[in-house]
Amino acid sequence: MIRDQLGRELYDLRISITDRCNFRCFFCMPDGHEYQFFPREELLTFEEIERFVKALVPLGVRKVRLTGGEPLLRKNIEKLVELLSNIEGVEDISLTTNGFLLQKRAKSLKEAGLKRITVSLHSLRDDVLSELVGREVKVWDIIRGIERALEVGMNPVKVNVCVIRGVNSDEVVDIAKFFKSLGVVVRFIEFMDVGNLNQWSLEKVFPAKDMLELLSRHFELEPIEKSYRGEVAERYKYRDDRLEVGFISSITQPFCGDCTRLRLTADGKLLMCLFASEGYDVRALIRSGADERAIGDFVKSLWLKRKDRYSEERLQLLRMGIPLRKVEMFKVGG
Repeated sequence: MIRDQLGRELYDLRISITDRCNFRCFFCMPDGHEYQFFPREELLTFEEIERFVKALVPLGVRKVRLTGGEPLLRKNIEKLVELLSNIEGVEDISLTTNGFLLQKRAKSLKEAGLKRITVSLHSLRDDVLSELVGREVKVWDIIRGIERALEVGMNPVKVNVCVIRGVNSDEVVDIAKFFKSLGVVVRFIEFMDVGNLNQWSLEKVFPAKDMLELLSRHFELEPIEKSYRGEVAERYKYRDDRLEVGFISSITQPFCGDCTRLRLTADGKLLMCLFASEGYDVRALIRSGADERAIGDFVKSLWLKRKDRYSEERLQLLRMGIPLRKVEMFKVGG
């Protein structure tokens, strides 16, 4: 294991495999903007991604998550899943999706080696969901994909819910009840200020402690200890069925001190933080013919200097009026 300037190990790798998406969620890629997407030749190939992951296993990476944009838009993604699932030392491969294409792809993804999947679904009301994602969408189009993932044996299936005050904050209990009945783990997430386009403000944040208080009125919950350093969710279990529910509170209770995540963008930039303002080019190194050791040494040199902790510094920066141009979420990979 290597450690950064704050003693944080490198353990998790998040890989964005495309910056394109079929939704226009206002907290990620809001509608009404002209987006310049990466040309196809600038995207890392599956084989290049495989080489990169192999190079990071000796540094401590054990968990890999595929993200986007919408990763299911990337053609033949099953091939990448298969390549990564065969890398010795990678213990966990997962994927985050908006779920719209999941019903058709769940079986092939499972057969390729994907064991876990997370679906972003922010409302159980068609009108609210459509407003949030910037497209006319039926909730059941997403839920059918979740049910299919359960049918083919994905375990666990999780649902991410970004909670925004005055938009879907009144659905927290209903969402918990619905997915509890399906045996699906829910992660309620505070609205984060990722990127520059989402019109984030502190007033729109619905604190995780308030979500927990709401659920505690309806369910008996007991806390679960973190399973590893760097786990971002505060996890609880329902006492009746032991199903898990979690809360991610990067705004009100930052967890920078335990962050073990490195991010790779679809065009081969390394980001040390979800709120990074710049990345480091690894694509040029990979395409220069560098071997896995050289790639690993490059990443190691960056990680050893890492001291990012934006979430812990956020309020101070806001009070001081210091602007920070952050990479947009659909390029970071969430």
